[in-house]
Amino acid sequence: MTDTAGSIAGTILERFSEKRAPTENEYLGDDGLLYCSKCHTPVQCRVNMFGSPKIVGCVCKCRREEEEKRKAQEREMELQRRIRQLKANGIQEKHLLDWRFEVADDNKDIQMAKRYVENWSQVKEKNLGLLLWGDVGTGKSFTAACIANALLENGTAVLMTNFSKILNQMGAMYSDERYQYIASFSNFALLIIDDLGIERNTEYALEQVYAVIDERYKSGLPVIITTNLTINEIRNPSDVAHARIYSRVLEMCTPVHVAGSDRRKHIGMEKQKTVKEVLNL
Repeated sequence: MTDTAGSIAGTILERFSEKRAPTENEYLGDDGLLYCSKCHTPVQCRVNMFGSPKIVGCVCKCRREEEEKRKAQEREMELQRRIRQLKANGIQEKHLLDWRFEVADDNKDIQMAKRYVENWSQVKEKNLGLLLWGDVGTGKSFTAACIANALLENGTAVLMTNFSKILNQMGAMYSDERYQYIASFSNFALLIIDDLGIERNTEYALEQVYAVIDERYKSGLPVIITTNLTINEIRNPSDVAHARIYSRVLEMCTPVHVAGSDRRKHIGMEKQKTVKEVLNL
């Protein structure tokens, strides 16, 4: 080693070496190293640098655990911040945030929905969509919202909307803006479209509905659609415009008949009961 190289190596060794007296939270061990008084693990260690043994500082067990705990708390805070943002972006109707598995009846539809969430990785990979169909008030939207909220809590980007909202948003847009708006749905790992069939039946509206469905098809990402239409109406549409839409839907989604009890009627009866109790009627 040249004199210059030796001088540089010596400077580095001195910079990294740690020779000091113990603080009030440390003590000197029999091996000549400083130890933490709390966890009794070393805060110094010996290393070989350029052929010379040196004592350098290291992190004791309790400091490592504190740092790991701090990082875990930061990760949890970041996850909760992301979840809040995902909910704000994905569910605009705030009452839907209360439709969760925790308050659901344990029926076959909810059990199916839970399995959908539990197997989400496979569902997403294989692009497994659902078409939840059935009478009004049987819990189709509730079931879909339960899925949305559970996935949002896991940090998955979900958008739950309906074609009435989509068409209203697109009404004031130019063609390029409409395309970008439709393409933006691909930012969501799961798209939930509620109440297919209630939108306007104009030529323009049906064209935009097909554009949204077709763009989702091209994205290769799953979609859940709810509808009050019967499966016979979906499989045997009355015109070509609806046939194009429903054919795409059936290609993307497995039909699931939701036949729960009339949830809206039950909620209405509960509210009536509460009013009578509060007002002593």
